[in-house]
Amino acid sequence: MIEAGNAPEAARLDVWLDVACLFPTRSQAKTACDGGKVDVNGSRAKPHRDVRAGDRVGITRARGGRRELLVKAVATRSIPRAHARLLYEDVTPPVPEEVREARRLDRMLAPKETAGRPGRDERRQRRRRKESAGG
Repeated sequence: MIEAGNAPEAARLDVWLDVACLFPTRSQAKTACDGGKVDVNGSRAKPHRDVRAGDRVGITRARGGRRELLVKAVATRSIPRAHARLLYEDVTPPVPEEVREARRLDRMLAPKETAGRPGRDERRQRRRRKESAGG
């Protein structure tokens, strides 16, 4: 990983989020910070904010999912994914069983999305039904 002598003391938040493989690109990390989806130590964080070891980072994901991370180390350059996971500790509290079951039921009972425009066969079937019903 990073030797203690070469490890930076702090790094930009958006760079650290990218290096830690929490976002696919730095620009996506920057957009999340600008959109208020990332906070450091309980307060909203801009992408240029410095993050240091010991900071607590919260990330809000789609559909209300939230991750809480404790920064263990800082890096400013890309490193292998296995080493990137060592930069933080995931301290997200587990989801209660009732909430997990409610989410499962929501997914099960949600209406199925159509695949877009109807294909040729489906259009013909619709036309036949319409002609037989209307005469």
